[in-house]
Amino acid sequence: MKYWPWMLMLVSSNLMAAEHQVSGVVDIRVSHTDSITSYVDGGLGKFRFNPNGQLSLAQAGLSYHLDWENPFSAHVVANAYWDGVRDNIGFTEAYFKYKGLPWDNGLRFSGRFGLLYPSISMENIATAWSSPYTLTYSGINSWIGEEVRHVGGQLSIEQLGKFSGSPHDFKLTAEMFQSNDTTGAMLSWHGWTNSSRQTLLQEKLPLSELPSLNAGSLTEQARASDPFLELDNNIGYHLKTQWRMQGQGRVELGYYDNDGDTRVVKEGQYTWLTRFTHLGVKWRLPYRIELITQYLKGDTLMRAPSGINIVDNDYDSGFILLSRKWQKHRLSLRFEEFSVTDNDLTPDDDNSEHGNAATLSYGYQWHKGWFLQAEYNRIDSTRPARTAQGYDKRLIEQQWQLASRYYF
Repeated sequence: MKYWPWMLMLVSSNLMAAEHQVSGVVDIRVSHTDSITSYVDGGLGKFRFNPNGQLSLAQAGLSYHLDWENPFSAHVVANAYWDGVRDNIGFTEAYFKYKGLPWDNGLRFSGRFGLLYPSISMENIATAWSSPYTLTYSGINSWIGEEVRHVGGQLSIEQLGKFSGSPHDFKLTAEMFQSNDTTGAMLSWHGWTNSSRQTLLQEKLPLSELPSLNAGSLTEQARASDPFLELDNNIGYHLKTQWRMQGQGRVELGYYDNDGDTRVVKEGQYTWLTRFTHLGVKWRLPYRIELITQYLKGDTLMRAPSGINIVDNDYDSGFILLSRKWQKHRLSLRFEEFSVTDNDLTPDDDNSEHGNAATLSYGYQWHKGWFLQAEYNRIDSTRPARTAQGYDKRLIEQQWQLASRYYF
C-alpha cells in the first residue's frame, strides 16, 4: 500500500507530459427510405432506416487520443445514435498503440491491443470510423461495423522503401483475438446490408421473426445475438499482407478465421465458425480519380449440440468505388454485388440471397470541417426468406439522404 502514492504520482506525471487530442463528428440527416422494416429494428430491410422519412442523429462520434513522449499511445472512440430505432451511446473502439521508429535498414514495428476493428476497411478512414466518401458503407464494411470486431492484439512489420531509394513499401500484419464467437449470425439471418451504424460494445442485435425461431429448428437460439461474446476460449487470427507504391496506392490480401468451436452453446448463444479471405485495392487514377475496390469471400457454420449442421453458408461481396475531389466538392459512385449460398439441409431456415447495389453521393465543404452531403442508394435483391413474413422474394429498395456533417 505504501507504494500507491508514488504510482499515482508517476501516472499523473505521465498524463501531464502526454499530448491529449480530441476529435469528433456530428452527422445530422434527413432520410427517406422506400423499403421494409430495417434489419436494425429486427426486420429484413437492407437499409439502416425504417420506411418513410425521418430526421435523425445518424452519428455523434468522439475520439480521444493520448500520445506519450515515446512510441506508445492510447485511443478511445465512442459513438451515439438517435434514430428512433435503438437510440444509444457507447464505446466502439478502445486500444493501446505502439509505433516504433524505423531502423536504419527501413524496418519498422507497430502494434495495437484492445477492442479493435480488423485491418480491412479502405472506406472507413475518417474520424470515429466514418467514411469521407459516402454516407452509407459498402456491404463489406457494413458487416464489419455490425459484428466483425474483437478484443485482441495486432503486430505489424513494415519495410519502408525510401531507406533504399525504392517507391515500394511492404507490410505484414498478424492479429490474434477473442470475443467474437457469434460472428456470422447476422450475416446469415438478415443478409448483406448498406448501413452507417456501428454496433456499440454493450448492444445486442435483434433477430427477425423467422419461422425457425418461433416454432422450428432454432427455438433454442436467443432472440438477440451478442456480437462481442466469448464462448469457447479459442483464439482466432487474421493475417494480412500489403504492398504500397508511394504516390499511387496499395494492394492488400488477408485471411480471417475466428476458430469457433461449434459444439459450445451458452444461454441461447451459439458459437459460429466464420472464415473469409479479403482482397482490396486503393489506387489513384488519371484525372484525380480515386479507385477503391474490395472483395470478400468466406463461409460460416453453426451446429446444434448434437453436431448437426443447422446453418452452413458460403458468402461473398465485392464493390468498386470511384471518387473525385475538386476544390470544395466530392463526387462518389459505388457499385456492389453480393450473395449468400445456403448449403445446409435445414428446411425452415433458407439464408440464400443474391443482389446488387448502387450508391451515388455528392458532398460540398461549406466551411472548415462542415460538409453538406446528398446521397441516393438502391438495392435490388432476392431473398426467399422474406416470403415467410409476407414480403416479395425480390425487392428493390431505395433511399435518399441529406446530411450535415461537422468534423472537429
